[in-house]
Amino acid sequence: MLSRTLRLLTCYACLWLVLTLPGLSGCSPAEHPSVVTVDFWAMGQEGEQLRALLPEFERRHPGIRVRVQQVPWSAAHEKLLTAYAGGALPDLFQLGNTWIPEFVALGALAPLDERVRAWPAAALADYFPGILATNRLDGRLHALPWYVDTRLFFYRTDLLAAAGFAAPPATWAEWLRAFAALRHRDGADRYALLLPINEWQLPVILALQRGAPLLRDQDQYGDFREPRFREAFTFYLSLFEQGLAPPVGNTQMANLYQEFARGYFAVYASGPWNIGEFQRRLPADLQGHWSTAPLPGFDSGPGVSLAGGASLALNRASPRQDAAWALLEFLAEPAQQARFYQLTGDLPARQSAWNDPALLSNRQAAAFREQLRFLRATPAIPEWERIASRIAYYAEQAVRGALSVDAALTALDRDVDRILEKRRWLLARKVAAP
Repeated sequence: MLSRTLRLLTCYACLWLVLTLPGLSGCSPAEHPSVVTVDFWAMGQEGEQLRALLPEFERRHPGIRVRVQQVPWSAAHEKLLTAYAGGALPDLFQLGNTWIPEFVALGALAPLDERVRAWPAAALADYFPGILATNRLDGRLHALPWYVDTRLFFYRTDLLAAAGFAAPPATWAEWLRAFAALRHRDGADRYALLLPINEWQLPVILALQRGAPLLRDQDQYGDFREPRFREAFTFYLSLFEQGLAPPVGNTQMANLYQEFARGYFAVYASGPWNIGEFQRRLPADLQGHWSTAPLPGFDSGPGVSLAGGASLALNRASPRQDAAWALLEFLAEPAQQARFYQLTGDLPARQSAWNDPALLSNRQAAAFREQLRFLRATPAIPEWERIASRIAYYAEQAVRGALSVDAALTALDRDVDRILEKRRWLLARKVAAP
């Protein structure tokens, strides 16, 4: 009788342990009711490298686990829109900062103003102003910059010196003299610079440097025949007409790193991702013979460049916004941004993160730090991506001689006016326009 009682007590004790201890019941910590799981979508290599930062976050926040989905950049925009339409956006997600107006118009993003008011007063001022501005619409903060991107010159220091320039010029007039010397240094099979003709960025940068508005009447119409844009566009075309740049697109150059190494061109307008690519792909004997320089200005330098990069945003419909905000705050810390740079080469959006030794010792990154002080954003409207593609199309047509300057800009204005037709309809009815 006693042994039977002991057996029953033992069974009850085992049952109690199974029901009360999650480790014995087969529940993982992420499945336990007291643990919140944050879904985070990140793009490209960021989604892969981000995982190295998460153990420290989860150590600090034992009640939060992070589930990362890596999304290819090529599919990211469509996937985010599809997820929004299906009510399946993740709690936290990465956005190209030119996409922010579109997702604000959809009502997909949770405003962050109340949350950042709890930050120290200097925290927001630590962001590069031009980048932070791309995350504000109508005076409200809808996302926070994660890393920054802009365009400047990568150049061969040895070839520039051989052309008679010990340091990179500061103005376009001075660069034109350098381009002419570089073009004629070695015969006809050489160019001064590479400007892929299927990209919209440099025509827009030149227009912003001239002070062109791009759009007019509350961004309801294209303004590409405006004199300042026309002047900038004509200058852009002259770089090809003078034979300073080859009329080729990215897909027409088999290996731009090999061509840069052999001196086919000496200057290339590109972004920070190419710091790592040049370090990996150029021959060892060339590593001491290339550098970066801020873009020139028409009157003085540096000239403005584009405010690009990626931001982090909260899903407005998420029931886990507090946990997702904790992760966003963690990734916004200068120490984490510096660590993320070491993992990916993505440049920090917070200025204090640039004091990290890994950045201070990278001489090619120094020009980016300077350029980030001189940035302008593209118009903050949802239609910008479509407009940019039309700019690239008509710029290529003009470079190839298929259209004159006036014909290209007239057609560009016409196409952009069609793209903005819905915006005009909304404004005419005093509906809140995107």
